[in-house]
Amino acid sequence: MTLDQNSEVVDLAAMHPADAVEALNAMPPEEGGALLAAMDFRAAVNIFEQAGLENGAALIEAMRPERSVPLLAEIAADRRTEIFRKIDRAEASTLLTLLPPAPRGELEQLLSYEPETAGGIMTTEFFRARPDWTVGQSLAAIRATAAALETVYALYVVDSQGALIRAISLRDLVTADPGAPILSIGSDRRPFFVSPDAPREKVAQLVSKYDLSAVPVLDDSGKILGIVTVDDVIDAIIDNDTEDAQKQGGMQALDAPYMATSFVAMIKKRAGWLAALFLAEMLTASAMQHYEDELERAVVLTLFIPLIMSSGGNSGSQATSLIIRALALEEIKIGDWWRVAMRELPSGLALGAILGVIGAIRIALWQQLGIYNYGDHWTLIALTVSAALVGIVTFGSLAGSMLPFAIKRLGFDPASASAPFVATLVDVTGLVIYFTIASLILRGTLL
Repeated sequence: MTLDQNSEVVDLAAMHPADAVEALNAMPPEEGGALLAAMDFRAAVNIFEQAGLENGAALIEAMRPERSVPLLAEIAADRRTEIFRKIDRAEASTLLTLLPPAPRGELEQLLSYEPETAGGIMTTEFFRARPDWTVGQSLAAIRATAAALETVYALYVVDSQGALIRAISLRDLVTADPGAPILSIGSDRRPFFVSPDAPREKVAQLVSKYDLSAVPVLDDSGKILGIVTVDDVIDAIIDNDTEDAQKQGGMQALDAPYMATSFVAMIKKRAGWLAALFLAEMLTASAMQHYEDELERAVVLTLFIPLIMSSGGNSGSQATSLIIRALALEEIKIGDWWRVAMRELPSGLALGAILGVIGAIRIALWQQLGIYNYGDHWTLIALTVSAALVGIVTFGSLAGSMLPFAIKRLGFDPASASAPFVATLVDVTGLVIYFTIASLILRGTLL
């Protein structure tokens, strides 16, 4: 390692961990792994503990096992699990066999849960207290073991079988009489908890609703398996929102940060959806071919095709985004589809009417000001565009709001109802609506 690299190691170690993480995220994993391997062990552990470290798996892979294994054994269980999920499978298998029994057992337990569940993001490092302890005994035990715990938001009183009896906040503990029995403080209400297979969104809703710092995870017998801390919930929310945003953009969710995703992986994530949307858009060309005679007799209608199609797609994308978010926050259930339809129908009509009036005014102004001559039947053209906008925006709102329900009913993520997909669907149907209305209004004149 050069002198410059040695000086960089000193600078990295002297940084605040969050700043060090930012620097590591911006450099190649090989360079970052070398810097971490040369750092003080405790400082390196502290950096790996940071949630903002985007390329932790790549950094571990870039280090030699004699350095990476002790780091993995020392960092928090939930962070260790998150890193292992992203490590190459063969490399992960090798590292798993090299881990000491205790962290290996914790890791295998956590890896058995799906990553988007409470069990998948929980930590097994939390403080347990016996029901026959006093407050003073509990505080002494916390002082003796706090260094080995990821965090101490609360202590959890458990029986001899490990079943949760009570959750007591650290605030209640430090303000209580040291001689008081541990079960005499805190609320005797049953603690809030989740099952290990509960979706992480449910954990986030529980934390938000009841202003919790951590949520215990219990199995069917009431035994506490771990806790999900508020910082893990925030990380999960960010990951989930990022994944949903990418899906709604019309692509598969990335498995790594944008700059850490290889060219080939990026093409694979984007090409499939893009090709599917392209094939779907071919239906638009088929629809236009079907109305070829109408287009030849009323070429002026082609001027408004982009306007008509984009308006329907925009209204559908709006509705889709609203419903996907409402479903994610459990503001609505899948059984509420009828209520949503009855809400979106008048909304679509009103929005379409607003755009229809704007479209008619625009045609009238261009005609009267001499900007463009739409011909002798310009009023009928204005009426056609207005009516088509009402129909297409209404259809777009209904289709966009119903598609997430349909996708969820089929067992898929509603976020897969991407805005480009909705826009493509509305493009094809929008043309049919537009030319059908044009045939009715312009029959005997332009058509």
